Amino acid sequence: MNEKEKKQYEQLVLKPIPPLIVSLAVPTTISMMVSMIYNLVDAYFVGKLGTSAAAAIGILVSVSAVFQAIGFMCGHGSGGRISMELGHGHKAHADAYASTGFFASLSLGIILAALGLLLITPLMYMLGSTDTILPYARTYGFYILLSAPALSASCTLNNIMRYEGKASLAMIGLVSGGVINMIGDPILMFGFHMGIAGAGLSTALSQWISFGILLYMFLAHKTITELSLKNFHPFSLDMAKIMGNGAPSLVRQTLNSVAAMALNIAANPYGDAAIAAMAIVGRIALFFGSIMTGIGQGLQPVSAYNYGAHKFKRVHQGVIFTFLLGEAVLGCFAVLGFIFDKQLIMLFRDDPKVVEIGTLALRLQCVALLFQSLTIIGNMTFQAIGQSLKATFLASLRTGVYYLPAIIILPHFFGLLGIQMSQTVADICAALTNLPFLLVFLKGLPDANEHVAIDDEYA
Repeated sequence: MNEKEKKQYEQLVLKPIPPLIVSLAVPTTISMMVSMIYNLVDAYFVGKLGTSAAAAIGILVSVSAVFQAIGFMCGHGSGGRISMELGHGHKAHADAYASTGFFASLSLGIILAALGLLLITPLMYMLGSTDTILPYARTYGFYILLSAPALSASCTLNNIMRYEGKASLAMIGLVSGGVINMIGDPILMFGFHMGIAGAGLSTALSQWISFGILLYMFLAHKTITELSLKNFHPFSLDMAKIMGNGAPSLVRQTLNSVAAMALNIAANPYGDAAIAAMAIVGRIALFFGSIMTGIGQGLQPVSAYNYGAHKFKRVHQGVIFTFLLGEAVLGCFAVLGFIFDKQLIMLFRDDPKVVEIGTLALRLQCVALLFQSLTIIGNMTFQAIGQSLKATFLASLRTGVYYLPAIIILPHFFGLLGIQMSQTVADICAALTNLPFLLVFLKGLPDANEHVAIDDEYA
């Protein structure tokens, strides 16, 4: 191994588990929270334009989720393989996975964005837009689609760096984009009187700048893996392995998109206020949930790297520590969300009807937070170690197997309350399903770490 690879091995295999996971989870959590700030900032400023404009932001959530699905599939799919290859000391193989994952993500993003721009009006209606929401949704959606390839590629680059253990570098790119968006929104929307178009343009510019910063990290050789077009093999076994390993992320994010669309359709009969309220609550809940996602992403390179290096005891320790850390952190945010529920909704829209609907929905989402730690850790652990079938099944539970039936069935019995409680019901069921999978996995791990050839360099 060269010096850079040795340093990485020392960090991921020799460093004690609690400080290692915290050191990786802090930048990934900040990155995830900043990613959510993109949406929260837009929701905050666009909410000042009216209820229909605020609802339009919710309509576009599912579009962003599709492009994130592509990026996460290629990022997690290649990242898991990269981490295991580096754990074995095979850097050339890791480079091939990185290049194939990145260029596949960028290509797919460009193709789907072009199709979305061509069919933008029917697409907005399909996503649940009403006639009053449509003008705002079309305008905002145009800019979201323009920046969609950058979003996909950024998600891939971010995850590759995380799996290398370079979470801090990934954080720089994402945080920079978030800061630019926060500054750009008020300037373009109100300073240049662009309205919702200003919010869309600000988001698009920040996404492309963030992508440029992340790409620079690779071009400047600040990462372990290297990107090269000659290593891009879209129809190879490498691509098949990336798609297999990334399938849980694709399923999870695609179902997020479908779930957002189903929510908008279910809320449609209750008017723009209901759509806006659930969109606001959804963004707040995503922000809280991003904290656990960031913590879970701190576990993934540890699990993948140590599983590849046959350090099974460290994998076990990592899962338990991450679960406990996640529960503690999410518990604090759940309490805060419950106490300041009304104030949080009013940050984005002071319409009394929106606040009334959103307050109860947010309280129920705070209850759901307590179950997300188990769900996210179960899904991410199996994905990190390459057990794609289990990971894909577990990824489909929260927003697919449980949420979609809930959002379709519960409103028939409970009306608007059924919409507000659907995610909580789904989160509880998903957590209870994840539990036996995790327990069996942990019980089946060897009790000790194995000695492998690469350890001789540290003997």
